[in-house]
Amino acid sequence: MPAPPAHWEADVLLRDGRTAHIRPIRADDRDLLVEFYARVSDQSKYYRFFSPMPRLSDRDIERFTHVDHRDRVAFVLTLQGRMIAVGRFDVVRPGEAEVAFLVEDRHQGRGIAQILLEHLAQAARERGISRFIADVLPDNNRMIQTFRDAGYKVASGYEDGVISLDFPIEPTETAIGVMQGREHVAEAASIHRFLNPSSVAIIGASRRQETIGQLLVRNMVTADFSGRVYVVNPHSSAVSGLPAYKSVQDIPDEVDVAIVAVPAEAVQDVVLDCAAKGVHGLVVISSGFAETGEEGRRRQRRLVGLARSYGLRLIGPNALGIINTDQSVKINGSLSSVMPPRGRAGFFCQSGALGSAILEKVSQRGLGLSTFVSAGNRADVSGNDLLQYWEGDDTTEVVMMYLESIGNPRKFSRIARRVSLRKPIVAVRSGRTTQGVPMGHAVRRIAAPQQAVDAMFRQAGVLQVDTLEDMFDVAQLLAHQPLPRGRRVGIVGNSDALGLLAADAAAGVGLVVNKQIALSAEPTAEDFEDALDSAIDDPEVDAVIAVYIPPLNVSGEDIANVLAAVGEQSDKPLVSSFLGAEGVPELLRVPDVAGSTAGRGSVPSYPAVESAVRALAKVVDYSVWLRTPDQQAPDDGEADIAAARLIVNRALSAEPNGGQIRQADLTELLAAYDITLWRSVPVASADEAVAAGAELGWDVVLKATAEHLRERPDQAHVVRGIDNPEDMVDAWNQLTELIQQPEKAGFIVQRVAPPGVPLTIRSMEDPLFGPVVSFGISGPLSELLADRSYRIPPLSQRDATSMVRELKASPMLFGYRGSEVVDVDDVERLIRRVSELQNDLPQVSGLELGLVLAGVDGANVLAASARVEPVADPRSDWFVRRMAALPGDTIPQ
Repeated sequence: MPAPPAHWEADVLLRDGRTAHIRPIRADDRDLLVEFYARVSDQSKYYRFFSPMPRLSDRDIERFTHVDHRDRVAFVLTLQGRMIAVGRFDVVRPGEAEVAFLVEDRHQGRGIAQILLEHLAQAARERGISRFIADVLPDNNRMIQTFRDAGYKVASGYEDGVISLDFPIEPTETAIGVMQGREHVAEAASIHRFLNPSSVAIIGASRRQETIGQLLVRNMVTADFSGRVYVVNPHSSAVSGLPAYKSVQDIPDEVDVAIVAVPAEAVQDVVLDCAAKGVHGLVVISSGFAETGEEGRRRQRRLVGLARSYGLRLIGPNALGIINTDQSVKINGSLSSVMPPRGRAGFFCQSGALGSAILEKVSQRGLGLSTFVSAGNRADVSGNDLLQYWEGDDTTEVVMMYLESIGNPRKFSRIARRVSLRKPIVAVRSGRTTQGVPMGHAVRRIAAPQQAVDAMFRQAGVLQVDTLEDMFDVAQLLAHQPLPRGRRVGIVGNSDALGLLAADAAAGVGLVVNKQIALSAEPTAEDFEDALDSAIDDPEVDAVIAVYIPPLNVSGEDIANVLAAVGEQSDKPLVSSFLGAEGVPELLRVPDVAGSTAGRGSVPSYPAVESAVRALAKVVDYSVWLRTPDQQAPDDGEADIAAARLIVNRALSAEPNGGQIRQADLTELLAAYDITLWRSVPVASADEAVAAGAELGWDVVLKATAEHLRERPDQAHVVRGIDNPEDMVDAWNQLTELIQQPEKAGFIVQRVAPPGVPLTIRSMEDPLFGPVVSFGISGPLSELLADRSYRIPPLSQRDATSMVRELKASPMLFGYRGSEVVDVDDVERLIRRVSELQNDLPQVSGLELGLVLAGVDGANVLAASARVEPVADPRSDWFVRRMAALPGDTIPQ
């Protein structure tokens, strides 16, 4: 049997939040298939084969287990080493295949058929198949519904007592949306079981003081966990007054979550014990894994693989733990003795040591958390999983994330875009300058520049801040105050100096001070209230900054009461620098019926007025992003994707290891996306240049295109307006005398283009991010100052519009110094088209529209280049649900 593509094998998450493994069937699966078939009910067999078929013949087994992975493809789903489902397709005619499934009865209803259909459809698309057909008995309602719920447009017919289904498997927006909806349900379910368990087992619980096991027991008990706590210690009969069990399997009741604190080499035995007990997930506090080096990475890879093979999800290893402050749960399954107050923010981090400091800071600020997860080495459960959970968690209104690495940024971007429309995400990302990650984290290398990563956060509506302090500053405002409607602010205070600082800081971050009320050094509570009311009632004010520095021997309690009362009633955000306090001081808190320490309307305070202004500016940016409608993009027309793929495949056939696309092929490729590349004629002598000029009808340019000559301010490399042979010869002599080694100059002849602003539009396939698109004004200054905008496809209309306008040099496109405004709509169209091409064709490793002249009547593409490279896994994770590769299977950064 030929070998199937490696990316067809993956771990997957089922509807109930448990894991399984999908892979192509193998010739040695004979025994697994026979055992699986014996467990399947007679009814399920009848639905599959339309006749009683109690057992498989040797011929059937041979046929089912021996496939060519091209015209006959089969996937199996395994759990605990046993086959629990099989699905296959067989090509019946070119471009069309028949598909069928069989799922073990006890595992039906877990979304397995949908998983098989997704993976089979993607494999079929990679094999050039565009349609599936299936014959189903009329009373097999579950299977009929599986096809109809997949998001494909299913046509059906009825003949001889059988329903025939026929549908195209193109990954339409509807089909992808259905897939992502199921992904959300499964990942949210897996995290819900961690944070809302009915019972928890602490494995490695110890009687000895100052041990991790003892600390875990104490924290769980003192948090007043609402469920049952079991301790596992084979050498003790009791720990902290709780009876101890020798193993998880000895516990008489069900166990939802196991918190593991045993030596690293013993954790695998714990996994097997928990799997036999039916535990949902593991929180591995134990260290000694990937953070310790190569041997630790291998141990971590074995741990995750074992856990997933038994259907278990895993937080950690080397994790601090989990916390849920909900009164109905109250779990502190972490090493932190600080149980944070109840609040509206969910927090995800990776570093255990940093997690403890974070929890201390949260309590000091009076911010409060709904839930907290420290994922340690992030070997399985990641920030993406938590985002899926928090999206539907009504008790979490703000998401805070400290990210030391991002394993799947494409997925993060997709989920974050959706979550940000409902609740704000505030993120700190370490390693922004060095691109480094902790030793325990395995990620693929990043080829895209830092600006592309930052652009991904902005594109998704994520509020990226530089420090943890900034994150708390922003989160406490989001958690307690309404969003501003715009950038206009009012300043009220009893210090002229601090009022001026606030105004300067506001101007520096793009806020507009429309009202400033200066009070006396010793204002009364009534004076302060009147001033605040005046600012809030002003229709030209969107947010208010209050500054209060008390006179000597004055507590400020009266002013605090005014701030709290106004903050509770205002529909505009109110921030303060009150007594130099940090967080949400007790005096400024509003009672919360939901049990949080500080309710909605509480007024956050900042020790420095500049901090208050920076936090407000971040929230304003988010509010503007949220309120900016993503307008319907103009109809750019359908791209000829089939023709484009043919061109790319042809280029790869000529250069199997990758290479530049020939200019003629590139012209066709761009034309498939309605991008017209101006013709250019390469020339190597004056005679050839004259012949090219005549062929193009004169009014041409002669220019050098070599990389070392383009856009050089110190060296002319182009002669324009050549209208006859004599001018061409003069131009040739002039340039060849000026340029050293003219034979390497790469001379071309081209028609003279209308005047315009020179632009470059680039795209690339990043190993980690997938497609990346950038835009900028051509020239060395733009390159030196990194004045380029970036986005991650697919692009919305808002993305393309923002890319053009966020450049520092963008005024050159909009009439700078009296120049004509260029056709920006056509520039945006080109950006969208390049984005679409790169999104559709991952084999295009890089594309550059190196010279685009944007003028009044449109944008003309004068120069372009592209490179193709073979891709082992053509971003199939966009069209199927699968879990991240195991640590160690990726390239450490």
